[in-house]
Amino acid sequence: MDTSLNDPNPCRVIGVLDDGVASLNATALAHLRSADVVIGGARTLALFEHEFKAGAVRHDLTGQLKAVPDWVRAARADHLSCVVLATGDPLCHGIAPYLAQHLCVQALDILPNLSTLQLACARIGLAWQDARIVSVHARDAGEWARGSLPSHGLYALAQAVRANARLLVLTSPDNSPDRIARLLVAEGLGDDFHMAVAENLLQPEERVLAELSPHDAAGMRFAPLNVVLLWRTAAAPRPVRFGLADAEFAQRQPEKGLITKQEVRAVSLARLQLRADSVVWDIGAGSGSVGLEAARLCPQGHVYAIEKNEADHAIAGQNHAAFGVSNYSLFHGKAPEGLDTWPDPDAVFIGGSGGELAGLIAGILRRLRRGGSLVMNFVTLENLATATATLQSLEGEGISWDVLQLQAARSKPILHMHRMAAENPVWIVCARRTEVSA
Repeated sequence: MDTSLNDPNPCRVIGVLDDGVASLNATALAHLRSADVVIGGARTLALFEHEFKAGAVRHDLTGQLKAVPDWVRAARADHLSCVVLATGDPLCHGIAPYLAQHLCVQALDILPNLSTLQLACARIGLAWQDARIVSVHARDAGEWARGSLPSHGLYALAQAVRANARLLVLTSPDNSPDRIARLLVAEGLGDDFHMAVAENLLQPEERVLAELSPHDAAGMRFAPLNVVLLWRTAAAPRPVRFGLADAEFAQRQPEKGLITKQEVRAVSLARLQLRADSVVWDIGAGSGSVGLEAARLCPQGHVYAIEKNEADHAIAGQNHAAFGVSNYSLFHGKAPEGLDTWPDPDAVFIGGSGGELAGLIAGILRRLRRGGSLVMNFVTLENLATATATLQSLEGEGISWDVLQLQAARSKPILHMHRMAAENPVWIVCARRTEVSA
């Protein structure tokens, strides 16, 4: 950006802290004292009210974020100097990116301050150059539960604790430190992390709790103004991401639960053409093997799984708990019931259809995103015939398809030697959407 083109009367976005005037350098304080229009949250406006010049117009942005760009435009149109007060660094989960999106960048002059996260790290001596910053300042979605959907306000944090050893968390009154601690416990990570909570930074009642166990913090209460630091104290697991042995999954005993065997599972996952951010449907989840491996392969995506058999649903839930993923949601039901509430998929796996295969295929292909893949496994000629007939009838709607027969044989001991024992043959039917249907 050519800074010589900056506006002669920019809106100053000034980062402030809770120690008031002491947090500002001479330049920032001079801009604040000379401003004709001052915009900020109610608490920030009150903190600096004695610094505003006589007659300065004040706008409280609390609950009115969408109005701020218009307030700025109006001030600039009247050739008035305008200041927006933001907490800490306005470019770190602050208002500056929002204003840059709605106003031209040259119209802004950003004067950053220390972030409260930096201050909290300084209080306990925690290096933060490799830490992940996460904001949970979102609409209250209640307590976190394993399998919660991406719309949950704590979803980004649940994914981040799986992938990062250090996290700096901007909280909210609803998504408080104790709720964050309960998330860690719910995800089986209560013994893997330490927490620090920094309350009321730079205020007389400042308090920093430096080494909290999530189990202890889950039952505590904290001041409304706080930030949370998390750091891993147990080595992060290094799980196999693809091609797990069948024995790694719990299955119903003594009667085996449904599981897609390792060789078929590997080929099916390959044919799904997964990306890091894919939305995946697993229909007829059985033990959950395909969907859970897909969740590991799509760390920025999400897997939606459904299983109608109550016992198998319970087993899939048990495997989910053991698998260490937070981007997997399991539902008990019979497809297509409930699929209308799921987002359109990039990839769909059908391991079981409950007898409504033709309608299920047609409905899925209507929802499948362009370039998406549908992969189905069949062991009966009847289901294979139904699937191929349905796909053939849809070929004019931008659908291409093919069939792969896979039969594996595994070595088995026999006396002091080994023989090959054949597994049941499986047909892998793959369909791909190449065009958007009319």
